[in-house]
Amino acid sequence: MTIWFVSRHPGAVAWAKRQGIAVDRQLAHLDPQQVAAGDTVIGTLPINLAAEVCARGARYYHLTLRLPSALRGTELDADQLEQLGACIEAYLVERRSP
Repeated sequence: MTIWFVSRHPGAVAWAKRQGIAVDRQLAHLDPQQVAAGDTVIGTLPINLAAEVCARGARYYHLTLRLPSALRGTELDADQLEQLGACIEAYLVERRSP
């Protein structure tokens, strides 16, 4: 079982280390085909990729924060993520036909 941390943001990687989150593989982009049943994926995946992760039998944890519109598009550091109340939340995402 592998713990994946998916982020292209150095601040998010530093924040996760501060939180003591144990990670086996850290990468900027995830190919869901790499994920196996029983794995854990942590990050901010698009909904379709999160659904693929869950369909493969892995757990998905989203890095969540309430980002003010003034900060959108800016690179946040670990301190800013802490100030914004960043946290990891478990999600079960399922793709359904319309």
